[in-house]
Amino acid sequence: MKFTAMTLCASVLTFLALPAQAAGDPKAGQTKTSMCAGCHGIAGWRTAYPSVYSVPKLGGQHAEYIVAALKGYKSGERSHPSMDGIVGSLSEQDMEDLAAYYASSYSGPAK
Repeated sequence: MKFTAMTLCASVLTFLALPAQAAGDPKAGQTKTSMCAGCHGIAGWRTAYPSVYSVPKLGGQHAEYIVAALKGYKSGERSHPSMDGIVGSLSEQDMEDLAAYYASSYSGPAK
């Protein structure tokens, strides 16, 4: 009995330690990146609207973070004029697909 309980606990802990998979489809996400690539696809890109800042690189970012950020823009919790306009057209599935694609597309540090 003691061995069974220990085995069960070890199995549960192993399962909890596995990384969560995004619900999105990376291949579908790749077909939806045209609206992102203009800013996020250029290494070292800086924008001057509405103020100068470095645009974050998305490749290799955690899918859950990307989805949360996109939902934040859509809800108004986060705000940026370019992002506000883009996320208005995204469905939740679009967000999941984009996140799955970018999470799986790390190409090394931005140069």
